[in-house]
Amino acid sequence: MNTLLITRRIALPIMVLAVTALSASPAAADGPRQDLFERVQEQVLRYPFFTVFDDISIEIADEGHVVIAGHVTQGYKARAIEKRVDALDGVTAVTNAIAVLPASLFDDQLRRGIARAIYGNSNFWHYGARAYPSIHIVVNRGHVTLTGVVDTEADRMLARVLAGQFSAFSVTNELRLPHEATAELEALG
Repeated sequence: MNTLLITRRIALPIMVLAVTALSASPAAADGPRQDLFERVQEQVLRYPFFTVFDDISIEIADEGHVVIAGHVTQGYKARAIEKRVDALDGVTAVTNAIAVLPASLFDDQLRRGIARAIYGNSNFWHYGARAYPSIHIVVNRGHVTLTGVVDTEADRMLARVLAGQFSAFSVTNELRLPHEATAELEALG
């Protein structure tokens, strides 16, 4: 099996996906794998229970093998996403490495508070108005990770500050800028 050629976080906004796809090197954007990636991505994004509290990444390997990884808040989501991906034409195997976050009232309070702070801030309203909000908040036993793509460095820093005002044990900021997401895709080629 070749090394995985296409890896991107699902949380990328549509605009970044279009820019990324247009600016990707020919090796990274090879036809069948790119097409399969986009169809898998669409299945995950259109899953009605996929929220800003979930984070999924997709890897496309040789011969239609799809690896889905990340975190979801409920076990049924991991199983349903796997079924949706497995049902696609061209998928020959699915490796489900999606972790289910533990149930915790403290984590739920952190999720809601951080989401209100970020998406309630006028600087982030346009992210929340998108069909697929691009900032995801993963909370695991009091540890917060922000993932996705934001438009500016100021947005990245402000999201971190807003998330840090709660009683989280730690806040990891994995938010990327559009050019960073594009560079990651180009590096795969």
